[in-house]
Amino acid sequence: MFPVEKIRADFPILQRQVNGKPLVYFDNAATSQTPTIVIDAIVDYYSNYNANIHRGVHSLSQEATDKYEEARIKIQQHFNAEKAYEIIFTAGTTHGINMVASGFSELLKNGDEIIVSALEHHSNIVPWQMLCEKTGAILKVIPMLQNGTLAMKAFDQLLSENTKLVFCNHVSNALGTINPIKEIIEKAHSVGAAVLIDGAQATPHIKPNMQELDVDFYVASAHKICGPTGVGILYGKEKWLEKLPPYQGGGEMIETVTFEKTTYAGLPHKFEAGTPNICGGIAFGVALDYMNTIGFDKIANYENQLLQYGTEKLQEIEGLTIYGTSNKTAVISFNIKEIHPYDIGVILDKLGVAVRTGHHCAQPIMNFYKIPGTVRASFAFYNTKEEIDIFIAALKKAIMMLS
Repeated sequence: MFPVEKIRADFPILQRQVNGKPLVYFDNAATSQTPTIVIDAIVDYYSNYNANIHRGVHSLSQEATDKYEEARIKIQQHFNAEKAYEIIFTAGTTHGINMVASGFSELLKNGDEIIVSALEHHSNIVPWQMLCEKTGAILKVIPMLQNGTLAMKAFDQLLSENTKLVFCNHVSNALGTINPIKEIIEKAHSVGAAVLIDGAQATPHIKPNMQELDVDFYVASAHKICGPTGVGILYGKEKWLEKLPPYQGGGEMIETVTFEKTTYAGLPHKFEAGTPNICGGIAFGVALDYMNTIGFDKIANYENQLLQYGTEKLQEIEGLTIYGTSNKTAVISFNIKEIHPYDIGVILDKLGVAVRTGHHCAQPIMNFYKIPGTVRASFAFYNTKEEIDIFIAALKKAIMMLS
């Protein structure tokens, strides 16, 4: 039996009310909530050992440095990276993607080809378009199918000896589709291309294994995994991180500086210019500890039960269409008849239910379905079937008011 009530007690925000109603938080794909143990870690840092890291000889600096680097090791172990210095702390997934795109701007040439999938968040589209504008590289797109999956036969046809980079999200933020990234990585490697996987939506539900996947780059954000905002990671294979130039110049990322010549620091510091989000990195490690204590297999199994239950209840509603219907995480993206998703979201909020509405930074997906956006309900391991019942009742009320 999954101990959901015990887990819910770890999240203070779940006890509050919104518009006079108990909060039902179904916007977990945008950001997860934060357990007390992570909040306490943040307070502890600022209360007891707030200091800059790596260069200080005093006790507070050494203590902060130790805890920050311990967090890096926790993250390395969680993602099964071969070396701790292959974990680069970032400001989040978008930051990590832009670091790689910036680096490849010096490695690509006119006529090189890069491939993205049709299921991408804008953060995994726009940086590559900018890269193509700078280098003359050509952007190609793996098309999607009506059920929200990728057309993998078309991917085979897109690959060539000119393919240098392939980008794909592990899980679609708009639909919840779990992409066949292992197959994508293997096929891309067969033509000598490097692969970056956007793991922002996967990491709350799946524990990805970097060595098993053999992926070149993997990016993720702490705030999707019960951690704080403003911090994430870029995993990169050592050989690629050594090839790429630094993303930013400044303190920490240098070995020596003179006005004639600067030499860069080794990994990971080469990519970590300036004072980092020290507290965020430490809290990220605590959040992973918390979720690993529960167990990702147990989390995935429980969330799948919520997904099945929610899907069955929604399918009972006349005129409701679900987008993305194959092999997915606990995300349900839907529309009802001709009702605009924004209007549904506003009424649900008045009834205490938080969902996301709009194009979810995935406009190409919405264009594919010829819709302005969707209502997206995304579940986490601290949600319950009883909350889904409240959501369904509120949704029916919203439909009645808007029809």
